[in-house]
Amino acid sequence: MISKVHDRFIRYAKIDTQSDPNSETCPSSKKQLHLAKELVKELNGFGLKDISLDKNGYVMATLPSNIDGEVPVIGFISHMDTAPDASGKGVEPQLRENYDGKDIILNKEKNIILSPNDFPELLNYVGQDLLTTDGTTLLGADDKAGIAEIMCAIEYLVENPELPHGIIKIGFTPDEEIGRGADHFDVEKFGANFAYTMDGGEIGELEYENFNASMATIKIHGRNVHPGTAKNQMINSLMIGMELNALLPVNQRPEHTEKYEGFFMLMSFNGSVEETSMMYIIRDHDMNKFKKKNELMLKAVEYMNTKYGENTIEMELKDQYYNMKEKIEPVKHIVDRVERAMIEVGVEPKIKAIRGGTDGSRLSYMGLPTPNIFTGGHNFHGKYEYIPIQSMEKAVTVILKLIEIYAKG
Repeated sequence: MISKVHDRFIRYAKIDTQSDPNSETCPSSKKQLHLAKELVKELNGFGLKDISLDKNGYVMATLPSNIDGEVPVIGFISHMDTAPDASGKGVEPQLRENYDGKDIILNKEKNIILSPNDFPELLNYVGQDLLTTDGTTLLGADDKAGIAEIMCAIEYLVENPELPHGIIKIGFTPDEEIGRGADHFDVEKFGANFAYTMDGGEIGELEYENFNASMATIKIHGRNVHPGTAKNQMINSLMIGMELNALLPVNQRPEHTEKYEGFFMLMSFNGSVEETSMMYIIRDHDMNKFKKKNELMLKAVEYMNTKYGENTIEMELKDQYYNMKEKIEPVKHIVDRVERAMIEVGVEPKIKAIRGGTDGSRLSYMGLPTPNIFTGGHNFHGKYEYIPIQSMEKAVTVILKLIEIYAKG
């Protein structure tokens, strides 16, 4: 099991599954199906039941119960896509055995260095074995580590049929990184009472709170004339965009916030004098504060349209997902059981709020309470991403212990 999680992750990481936010299809990129088909093949090899890959790229399977009596049906879910903001093509994970606490040269030619001076948490893993990037792509631990951990745990149960377990459901989703991972997830077909996403960060993370989230898509219409005769004639959409951004609080940007502090994040800003497009994401754990942030964005656009003319700025403000805490707290025992499982296998639980979202947040509102468990990775979505192999191994043991706890009732 231990060597398999390492090998399995590397194999999955090398498959390009980058999602595409500009695509209207599901999955947003056909290449995600390459991994989906590989997973179906492996699940068939395990001898699981009800294995399916639907037209939207969702993989589901069932490990039947081997015990008498009824216990809750639990599921484990991870997403197959990698983030669109960093290359997922040509991923070549690098094994760094027995890490010595010093700088790691990821790419000598490009002078890309993973250093504890920049990422001090590296020092927590001295003596352990790390998987890093080669400095040219992301690693893909978000969330192929989660997939590898689930697959290794299920294979271990299949190979050791004397280990008691209830019905276990497996789900792998596309397009989580672009906020669409639960769009076509069939909760009724999945058939679990509760589920867990293996999609967290460092070892010990256990999360059942996440951001409330919205996205603002903005178009600004300007008027371009020759700059020599521009006075009282030109309307520079780029400058209007800058002015709009200046209306939002500087101290509520991601680089100035932490823990339960929400933010406005300018994700893109592209255009010309004639027309500019902008995109923001808006986040807050507290629903009232979240609503006020959305109201502030609406008022800022209204003010700019009053100043520069009606419909100078067009904005679509759309909610994306909500804080799962409201849906998890009534069944808090599903979190308590994970905490117990961690303690029993020697992992210190770190219960915290996600400064982001997972498939679990939307699934919880779709009737499937789904908290989030660590995978072990760090610095997701970029060339400084890494994951300790020992953390992945512990994630597998947590899954197995959790299944055991449910089987015992």
